[in-house]
Amino acid sequence: MQQQTILIVDDNPGNLTVLGDLLQPRYRVRAANSGERALRLVRSPPRPDLVLLDVMMPGMSGYEVLEHLREHEATRDIPVIFVTAMNAQEDEQRGLVMGAVDYIAKPIRPAIVLARVHTHLLLKQARDRLEGDVASLRSELNLRNSANLLTQDVTIRVLARLAEARDNETGHHIMRTQAYVQALARRARQHPLFAVSLDERTIAQIVKSAPLHDIGKVGIPDHVLCKPGPLDAQEWAIMKTHARLGADVISRAEADAQQPVEFLRHAKQMALHHHERWDGTGYPDGLAGEDIPLSARLMAIADVFDSLICERAYKRSMSFEQAHAAMVAERGSHFDPDLLDLFVDGFDEFSAIARRYRDAAMAVPPAPGAAA
Repeated sequence: MQQQTILIVDDNPGNLTVLGDLLQPRYRVRAANSGERALRLVRSPPRPDLVLLDVMMPGMSGYEVLEHLREHEATRDIPVIFVTAMNAQEDEQRGLVMGAVDYIAKPIRPAIVLARVHTHLLLKQARDRLEGDVASLRSELNLRNSANLLTQDVTIRVLARLAEARDNETGHHIMRTQAYVQALARRARQHPLFAVSLDERTIAQIVKSAPLHDIGKVGIPDHVLCKPGPLDAQEWAIMKTHARLGADVISRAEADAQQPVEFLRHAKQMALHHHERWDGTGYPDGLAGEDIPLSARLMAIADVFDSLICERAYKRSMSFEQAHAAMVAERGSHFDPDLLDLFVDGFDEFSAIARRYRDAAMAVPPAPGAAA
């Protein structure tokens, strides 16, 4: 076992000699004859495991030395024992209140000094082991949490891909809409209307669940979902059921979990209500205004923008400029007007996201200088 180091601090050379002779057979001893020198030594290797500190010294007192030690993270946990001729109760109390671990009165008694030093070194070892165990446990928990979160994210993406695989939507729709929602939510967080609702944790949960907004499409028959042209009224009625189907699937997943899963709450809101309209003419519940959950209002903007700039078998894609104009025209009718304003203000960012996850079927030009 590595020899422990003790720093003794006293302006009296005789006291340093007595303490040094007493401690050196068992410990590595370093000595300082002033507070200033003690602070220099404590910051240089080997760092002491314990400090025996005189109180009354010329220049910097022991109390001041202790204050400096406690101010710095690297030295604040080194145990300090005051060794002093001051024996008034208030002097002892002052030292203990400041953070000293013990108080030994002069003239010293060797057995007392050795017993106190041994005890406090054992306590420091136990505390260091405990802190190490806690740090190791925290690291293990962080690794497990990271693995769990990764598994969650991958599972969400797989489920979303499953729904997308049956649809004729373009390959990066999930990634784009998720990125649009994140960008729009971060902008909304700076707006006084949304700041309270959109803290960092809520934004993270909304973004995590965004890929599940169309999970209900797995329940739509192929002849409707994959039809290479406009839907008739009956087919459109069937298509609209994907919102409630998605919410029902997520509700069953919540029930299976047997405890609340926060991101699924947002996923269910987006799946059920991202086709609602601000003016109340959307589906499935005809919600209007702020009755529409905020997560669904965010997704409505993301989903429509992506739909406009993407080509489908039954429609041509729009340019960024055309999509911008089409969405502005729906301010206050389809879209939350304040969120739409934030979208318009950040339109360059949303256009950049579309370029970053561009599909070959999109009539979206690549970023300047990028490969087509």
